[in-house]
Amino acid sequence: MEGQPHQLWGVHEVATYLGVPVATLYQWRHRAYGPRGRRVGRYIRYDPDDVRSWFSDQSETVT
Repeated sequence: MEGQPHQLWGVHEVATYLGVPVATLYQWRHRAYGPRGRRVGRYIRYDPDDVRSWFSDQSETVT
């Protein structure tokens, strides 16, 4: 990867980006829903591209 290293997001960054509580992300993981996260040691990390892709794939529109 060239240039600046790709930063991963933690649960707080993802929750902020999606506008949901951190607890919601943990519930989604338990239910195998939401953006794909990976365990790094004792932490959960998300690739921002995966989060954005998951968000754009959501077909439900807000009215």
